[in-house]
Amino acid sequence: MKKALVTGGSGGIGAAICRRLANDGCHVYIHAHQGIQAAKTLADSICAEGGSAEVLTFDVTDSAAVAAILTPLVEQQPIQILVNNAGIHDDAIFPGMQATQWHRVIDVSVNGFYNVTQPLMMPMIRSRWGRIINVSSIAALTGNRGQVNYAAAKGALNSATKSLALEVASRGITVNAVAPGIIDTALSESAFTAQDIARMVPMKRAGTPTEVADLIGFLASSKAAYITGQIISINGGII
Repeated sequence: MKKALVTGGSGGIGAAICRRLANDGCHVYIHAHQGIQAAKTLADSICAEGGSAEVLTFDVTDSAAVAAILTPLVEQQPIQILVNNAGIHDDAIFPGMQATQWHRVIDVSVNGFYNVTQPLMMPMIRSRWGRIINVSSIAALTGNRGQVNYAAAKGALNSATKSLALEVASRGITVNAVAPGIIDTALSESAFTAQDIARMVPMKRAGTPTEVADLIGFLASSKAAYITGQIISINGGII
């Protein structure tokens, strides 16, 4: 049974990813920092349905805390599937953006990517098989008003995806990013009206977390062995 780690696994998209990977036969580590109870409920639900899951709690921006949790986990068996899904918004137009808003968003998406991924790499390389999927955003591809910090963070994640893919391709490890557009989550419900979505999205609807999870599930599978270094957007035709 392969082990998979999903950071930010308690949110709408993260939970769908966890369920998909569990359904595909993985033991899923559901990471949470703020949504610990939601993660525990999700793990219980997956296990009740015959899957295998457990919760890990740490702040992805705290490198020492991350290493203390992850290093012992991979001593005997590598985590071969990693979904870097943790990310935060702290939106403001750039002239009014505070330094804390800039640094926190960058810290979670970019430094969090390093802190979580780096300790898993050598065990994954030794196993000669791995899948790393980074959850980016359409904002990194098109830009978005009020999200200079978020677009910068996800743009950096896209570049890291391409570079890491080159480094580990010969080791049987693929590295890709998925860039969702408007997805039906609590966050999008508060940000977009039905009229907004109909105007912005050629398909006239938001995507679902399950649709994002299905794409990630495919990229995490053996069927996607020749896909690496790609930024794949799932956005209903916006771009």
